[in-house]
Amino acid sequence: MKINIIHQEEYSRFELLLRSFLGFLYIALPHGFILFFLFIWSSILQFLTFWIVLFAGRFPESFFEYQLKLKRWNFRVNARLYHLSDDYPAFGLNAQDDHIEYEVPYLENPSRSLVLLRGLLGWLYVWIPHGFVLFFLSIAASIVTFIAWFVVLFTGKYPFDLFRFVNNFLKYNERVGLYMSYMVDVYPPFSLSAEGYEEEVARRAGVMEGDSDDRKNDFKETDLV
Repeated sequence: MKINIIHQEEYSRFELLLRSFLGFLYIALPHGFILFFLFIWSSILQFLTFWIVLFAGRFPESFFEYQLKLKRWNFRVNARLYHLSDDYPAFGLNAQDDHIEYEVPYLENPSRSLVLLRGLLGWLYVWIPHGFVLFFLSIAASIVTFIAWFVVLFTGKYPFDLFRFVNNFLKYNERVGLYMSYMVDVYPPFSLSAEGYEEEVARRAGVMEGDSDDRKNDFKETDLV
């Protein structure tokens, strides 16, 4: 598992100003319009996944791939709206982006008990506590982004420590979303760094360090019930 935004050595002042004043019009609005409808379909697939996993014990691979591509698309848009990446985010579920990394190993057999628990009580033990933390982190990320905006405007560089904080905030948000989408069985930690989390997700999915990319994509069976 790998979720990350790549830090650039230099950032475009022109693109920073363009995103700041017109980003809503030419990034958030067109992408948001399409993503709105795609997320409706995503919610339907998630509902179907809940019942399929409960009765068949399997996450349909086509469902998983759709959810992964959709989350990847949303992530690359957020990378621009938070000024963490230059260039325009590509449209499309299959689009590539050199500025981000978003890979999640296919979890064919999620735990039935964990899926049931999330479906019934996820709002209580996931959304509420993590939502509380993310609310305050979002405020801090906004302040950091505001400070970084001026630094980039005058120097063309995004201080790495500031970049890492906002990047980790977005990654934290993604970990919660992945867990509630049944795509990982590892409870998201209350941490920005989340050390060891990605390795544990890969272990649960049966993808060990050193496996080839083909092995990661082709993994077909693990029993987590």
